[in-house]
Order: sequence, then structure tokens, then C-alpha cells
Amino acid sequence: MSVSEKDVKYIANLARLQLTDEEAVSFAEDMSKILDYMEMLNELDTSEVEPLEHVIELDSRFRKDEAKPPLSHTDALKNAPDADSDYFRVPKVIE
Repeated sequence: MSVSEKDVKYIANLARLQLTDEEAVSFAEDMSKILDYMEMLNELDTSEVEPLEHVIELDSRFRKDEAKPPLSHTDALKNAPDADSDYFRVPKVIE
């Protein structure tokens, strides 16, 4: 399967990325190679292969759920890019 520069630019636009023409050509080639490899993998007979959830056997390694005191307002707002005394300030998104 072949990916065109137009396809790459369309995908980049959806992802809000700005690509140069050289980058679009390079990504088109790379994406075409990936899709060609996926087509090659689709030709393999996997009827005898049992589906996996994960490649490696892992035990659940969750931490204990322990109650901790909440953050204070000052600690929560300490690293905020824009805040007033009590709230995070964000750009208006609804007109």
C-alpha cells in the first residue's frame, strides 16, 4: 500500500502538525514501508496461535490504596502556568 504526500499532509492537519514538503515525503515513504510490512504480517497463518493479553506474564503490581491528606490550595496551584488566589486560569474555549 502506498501513502502519498497528500495523505501525510491530511493526517498532519488533523493532528495540528506543520510539516515541510521534505518531511511529508519522508513520512510518506516511512508510512508506506510500515503498511507494506503489516501486509506481509497479514499473510502469516495465525490460526494455531492463542491470543495474548500481554507478551510477558505479569502480576498486578499496584500500590496499596492508602488514604493521604489532600493537597493544600497553595501546593496545588504552585506549578500552575496561570492562577489567581484560588483557581487555575485557563483560556476561554466557549464563546
